[in-house]
Amino acid sequence: MPVRKVRPGPRVLTAALCATLAVIGYMTVSPEEATPPAAPAPRAAAKNAGPQAAPLPAAPAAPPGVGPVTRTQIPDSTSQALVVTGKTRDTNVATAVLYERDGTGKWRQAAGPWTAHNALRGWTTHHVAGDLRTPIGVFRIGDAGGRLPDPGALLPYDQDEEFVSPGTGFLGEPLEGSFDYVVAIDYNRLPGTTPLNKERPLGPERGGGVWVHVDHGGPTQACVSLPADVMRQLLRALNPVREPVIVMGPADEIAR
Repeated sequence: MPVRKVRPGPRVLTAALCATLAVIGYMTVSPEEATPPAAPAPRAAAKNAGPQAAPLPAAPAAPPGVGPVTRTQIPDSTSQALVVTGKTRDTNVATAVLYERDGTGKWRQAAGPWTAHNALRGWTTHHVAGDLRTPIGVFRIGDAGGRLPDPGALLPYDQDEEFVSPGTGFLGEPLEGSFDYVVAIDYNRLPGTTPLNKERPLGPERGGGVWVHVDHGGPTQACVSLPADVMRQLLRALNPVREPVIVMGPADEIAR
């Protein structure tokens, strides 16, 4: 009989995936108003001036290899990022590194690098079902599961026999065991639910079921895959308190 953990209800994401733009207003004045008043007589400096406003904290720096444009998609509240980069848009072998941000705002390498696979035809900024490309961008990762028992995940973990992957891959390799451990990528899915949830907010034509899962030795349909021991390590490291994200795509585009 499958073991299933009681999962919390859908979680409300508290951080937007884009930067806030500041809006500056201007005031129009008449020529009379534009005339400067006479300078007042000199005054002695105030002895007990009130406290000055503290400067606003700088936005957190970006993980290594992540450029300023991509950085704007990472919520300021996020302090854990799995960065997956390929050499070009058309490659299906990638490198994955887990970074964490400390209390000073600096990002450090927490684990990796690891060799990963992505989709057969590479990457895309407009993923559609069947294009055999992995979506480029920054996405939340907050739900996990798999066919095997929970290895100690901090994320909500759904053990279910439905995590099956029959057949063979693009290189003729067996797919069995690929879904022993998975982490759902919040692309066209309902966050806060099992990775098996098939709701597609963008519509089925935009694909779905994009996961980080166990590597089977070849390219994927759209997912990112890592070795089984790395998946266990990742599941024990990803912490929902840190609001983790995955940053993925060709290295040159992520660096913009």
